[in-house]
Amino acid sequence: MLLEQLSEEPVPLPDFRNFGVILRILVVVHLGMLAYVLLGLSRWEEWPLRLGEAAMWVELPLLGTLLGLALASPFLKPLSFRVGIVLVSVLAMLLVYAQRKILTSLLLPQTGLLPALLFTMILVVSLMLYMRLRWKSLSPRLTEARLAALQARIRPHFFFNSLNAVLSLIRREPRRAEQVLEDLADLFRVVMVDKQQLASLKCELEIARRYLNIEAVRLGDRLKVEWDISDAPLMAALPPLLLQPLLENAIYYGVEPILEPSPVQIRIYQKDTHVHLVIKNALPPVGTVSQHRGNGMALENIRQRLLLHFDAEANLSTYANNDYYQIHIVLPYREIPHGNTIAPFPC
Repeated sequence: MLLEQLSEEPVPLPDFRNFGVILRILVVVHLGMLAYVLLGLSRWEEWPLRLGEAAMWVELPLLGTLLGLALASPFLKPLSFRVGIVLVSVLAMLLVYAQRKILTSLLLPQTGLLPALLFTMILVVSLMLYMRLRWKSLSPRLTEARLAALQARIRPHFFFNSLNAVLSLIRREPRRAEQVLEDLADLFRVVMVDKQQLASLKCELEIARRYLNIEAVRLGDRLKVEWDISDAPLMAALPPLLLQPLLENAIYYGVEPILEPSPVQIRIYQKDTHVHLVIKNALPPVGTVSQHRGNGMALENIRQRLLLHFDAEANLSTYANNDYYQIHIVLPYREIPHGNTIAPFPC
């Protein structure tokens, strides 16, 4: 009955190579081991010895299971959650069985094998259910309502301003007006695709360029963009529509309120096994009255999507002073297959 309930929704297996997943497993198992030792104490002075004995039985199967799961992670990924629970349980129980047989034959008297196997199975199932519930709590279905509210609040402003810019171009530069409308249509098609997929950085840059082309019609020379992407890994995987909302905020809060041209700086590079995205924009002078007030919804949504796809391996930080505002995103480098794109144009 329990396994049938697990198969009702397509919940993916955890990424057993992810630092956050490994850390959570280690913490939960060791907290459980500590609780078991403390609850079974007859005298408080015995706890170091009892803890050492428990660690001897727990550490090798635990580390062996984590190593095996990390090596088998690419093969486990396409499996259903129900099959994954069975395979992970079998692997952990086999390692516990092998360790018990070796240690009891060499060093120690025979101890209860069946209770150890049963406890291992219960622990694995509990951990997997916890990972499942955590994934569901971070699912894009739950954040979609917040994203839709964000889009409804920001995009009408952008959409109507873009239409007014196109109207001003129709007679003077009809070809450019046509191009702006095509970019606008492509951009809104991207908004409506499935945001649970990952996109390539190359496609995200193309979406960002089309968005900036539209804004350039409206803002003219006031919009200056400085690109530093010579070291950008174009096939790196990242959540779709990551750059465009950040650029929209940079323009709305950092370009529009300032009369003088102020550059939006975009730097993307790879360092070791991580991809860094840095977006920096000027701020209005201190004391300037601005009608634009940020509410942090875009940043919060991006944080949730980074957490969903990359767990603790991704990070979003902000920095602001009197002169500029900067967003720095760090995420693990993972390649996306060539051509696996959500954009309605070639990337």
